[in-house]
Amino acid sequence: MPTWGDTALAAGGAPVTVPRDPARDAARDELLNADYHRHDPSLQQRVYDWVMDRIDDALTAIAGDGTSGTTGLILFLVVAAVIAAALWWRFGAPKRAARTTLDVFGTAGPRGADQYRADAERHAAAGQWSEAVREQMRAVVRALEERTLLDTRPGRTADEAAAEAGRALPEHAAALASAARTFDDIAYGEHTADRAAYQQLRELDQTLERARPAFAPAAGGAA
Repeated sequence: MPTWGDTALAAGGAPVTVPRDPARDAARDELLNADYHRHDPSLQQRVYDWVMDRIDDALTAIAGDGTSGTTGLILFLVVAAVIAAALWWRFGAPKRAARTTLDVFGTAGPRGADQYRADAERHAAAGQWSEAVREQMRAVVRALEERTLLDTRPGRTADEAAAEAGRALPEHAAALASAARTFDDIAYGEHTADRAAYQQLRELDQTLERARPAFAPAAGGAA
């Protein structure tokens, strides 16, 4: 039987010689015709099929015992790592759609201390204790900023505010830390508040209004 690059017979019986390299190129071009690949699986489908085959192989090996089970487990972990790397490369680092900010003032940013106090009282009157606690804690922090006992700094958490204010007001450091924990539990820990929690923060706010900071003496100087 004649092959590409050999002597073949034309329709009229005359011998025709086709060079080997052009024949190979012609065959390759013909096979690359889109009509032959219309129903081929997509690259994504081929990757998915390969991954599923590897997972099946791993699970089959794990189902065995002895060395095959260990090998299968290693293979499964390798495949899982490859999948994770591919997803990371394709979609980037995972992001939370609605990530909760830890800023004590929330996403809206700071307002006046009196505004926070008014909102806290309004929520308390409606029996909305969790909202009242959040607004009252924000009033405490904002009042300390307005008195310049805290510098105005975006992104500060309630714990950070309590720790920094506690250094300026050491007599109230424990109460500030307790208030920050209460705020965190309610704002981020999904705990519920009650009248007592709100009242405790309200009283702390009133106490801090009358408090005077304790400044550390300069080196070698008097207090």
